[in-house]
Amino acid sequence: MDFSSLYNHHEREVFATVLATSKDYPAIDGNNELLVDVACVALNRLPPRYIRHEVDYSFYLTEQERLDVDAAIKEAVGYAFNFVQARTDLRTKQR
Repeated sequence: MDFSSLYNHHEREVFATVLATSKDYPAIDGNNELLVDVACVALNRLPPRYIRHEVDYSFYLTEQERLDVDAAIKEAVGYAFNFVQARTDLRTKQR
């Protein structure tokens, strides 16, 4: 059985949003480990939506649902950046 075509729809969108938003967080921008942490936190805040083909997901969404998903992704990524930055700051202060 080959499941390699199965993926979480939100992954690509979250990764793109993390990269686009990273410039607003200079303490995290350019640090691959922290950017991956941000993506993990953001993805964990979103309900998984597993699909095989992009059209499987997009075709069945209304315009409002699409806007809601985009807003949820932006909120999750913003939260994740703040969370990771706060944790990084805390670790730095403890040293």
